[in-house]
Amino acid sequence: MLKHRHKIMLVGDGAVGSSFAFSLLQTTQEVDELVIVDLKKEKAIGESLDLQDITPLTGPVDIHAGDYVDAKDADVVVITAGVPRKQGETRLDLVNKNARILSTIVTPIVENGFSGIFVVSSNPVDILTTLTQRLSGFPKHRVIGTGTSLDTARLNVLLSQKLNVPVNEIDAWVLGEHGDTSFAAFDEATVNGQPLKAVAGLNDKDYADLEETVRKRGGNIIAGKGATFYGISKYLAYIVKAIIENHNVVLPVSAPLTGQYGINNLYLGIPAIINWTGTETTVNFTLSPNEQKKLQLSAAKMKEILASVKI
Repeated sequence: MLKHRHKIMLVGDGAVGSSFAFSLLQTTQEVDELVIVDLKKEKAIGESLDLQDITPLTGPVDIHAGDYVDAKDADVVVITAGVPRKQGETRLDLVNKNARILSTIVTPIVENGFSGIFVVSSNPVDILTTLTQRLSGFPKHRVIGTGTSLDTARLNVLLSQKLNVPVNEIDAWVLGEHGDTSFAAFDEATVNGQPLKAVAGLNDKDYADLEETVRKRGGNIIAGKGATFYGISKYLAYIVKAIIENHNVVLPVSAPLTGQYGINNLYLGIPAIINWTGTETTVNFTLSPNEQKKLQLSAAKMKEILASVKI
């Protein structure tokens, strides 16, 4: 019996896009076509040829440069295109520049008959995911952003180092905006199944320092090497794999809020179940009153920015 195979379109062949494509091909064998779209067509062609060279080891995939017309029968469109964040610049500083770029991508993709799932990682990701849904008119569950998946990874790494335990024993989440109003849900975090606050021996300053270090980690990476791309590209590949292989994966992605936590008409980093339907549902995550307040503040900031966006 032939397996159902899948077509992925990548829009944006920068550092994140190219790293995503490389990671995806090593993550799943369920992709039989990968289309790369970039304003610099020659770069997309070169990228395709370079990636073809790994297929003898990863499996046969038709990898080629393309255009928005190729979206018609794609299962997933991954958007990494946009102006990258510079040192000293916040993700929200990018909003109007990248919102305008987004409108030139989403509209022609939909007009060419795309009916799959959008996955967005361009920054500010929660804003651009919200705008992708509005521009496309798609059901909200068929638009996903990478949300706070990367922030959560960073928190787990830092806690692992702080407590000197394996990172896979840490279960802690960063929620809210992928940016300055994000927060770590320490009250619900666990270490090897035990409540973090009961076993870690950390004080309030330790928790505040960890949270601040998570927020600054992206900027520190940019200062050191000019961009961040390995972590986010791996999570992008993980999300796409969950979609095309129909796994029920729980990640804090930019998920649509339609009344959950008292928030409507907005995407924020919240744990959600991802599978072939997109975001099947958000996870009923019980927050402490303080964390609920932080999530509301993050939502208010996002809505304020959305109201000012001009595309």
